[in-house]
Amino acid sequence: MERLEFRAMGSQMIALVEPRPGGAAHPLAEVRGWFDTWEQHLSRFRDDSELSRLNRASGAWTSVSPVLWEVVDAAFAAAAQTGGLVSPALLDALEATGYDRSFELVRAAPEAARGRADAPILQTSSPSVLAWWTIRRDAAVRALHLPRGLRIDLGGIAKGWAADRAAQLLGRSGPALVDAGGDIAVSGPLPGGTAWSIGVADPRAPDADLEMLLLHRGGIATSGRDYRRWQHGGAWQHHILDPRTGRPAATDVLSATVVAPTAREAEAAAKVALILGSHDGQAWLDARPALAGLLVLEDGDVVRSRRLHEYVWA
Repeated sequence: MERLEFRAMGSQMIALVEPRPGGAAHPLAEVRGWFDTWEQHLSRFRDDSELSRLNRASGAWTSVSPVLWEVVDAAFAAAAQTGGLVSPALLDALEATGYDRSFELVRAAPEAARGRADAPILQTSSPSVLAWWTIRRDAAVRALHLPRGLRIDLGGIAKGWAADRAAQLLGRSGPALVDAGGDIAVSGPLPGGTAWSIGVADPRAPDADLEMLLLHRGGIATSGRDYRRWQHGGAWQHHILDPRTGRPAATDVLSATVVAPTAREAEAAAKVALILGSHDGQAWLDARPALAGLLVLEDGDVVRSRRLHEYVWA
């Protein structure tokens, strides 16, 4: 097993590959470059990124790269499949909570320096929170049109998409796993059909695992409000926003881990389960045969969806 670790997209990345005997040279050394390229397209924290240029061009049609087009398309699919609970149109609301720079800088800055001093937390009536569907797309020329004043953030889908893409590329040379800051994609089983073993960390004791899951292919993602949190406006904030309010989700779920056919689907579903809370979140997962999940609650209880046992290491 060969392994590569590096930082990208504000997170720790891990790539693993088991090269096939006698197979072609595998591209493990290229993984860092792939993520650097994708970040240049997708980061809202880089003024020179393609996403930042698109946001500055709101009100006009803008031609975009295949990478940005594909991730925006995935963000639209996630929004449609989750009834808008995962939305790309939350950038203004995120910045209003104080998350207006990379998390390392948010956490390091004094509270008075976070966010815009005159920026209110956005409410339900804000079109920039609700109107993701007003973004227009022209597939024939691969162009996007953001309504004037609407800016997008792809943080709810980009890492899962990148994990899926990297695992797919690495998987051409052998079974591969890519962990993009907790969004994990698996290209296929290990030799002999063996599943990958993936631990679900306890958010109350990160060095301990609550569960060991077995995954042959697909994705696992965790969303939580235990790590990316900060104080702004005299209150604790976190980065999982509820698009129905434009505010950090008020929920009894501390972290949600979901197994899905892809990492980007798992990433979106974990956010939905967290936003909805333990009762509705579990019901939402149980209503979808392709999903399974584990929710850690604020009071320490652990809720498992109906199909999680299919992945648990007995």
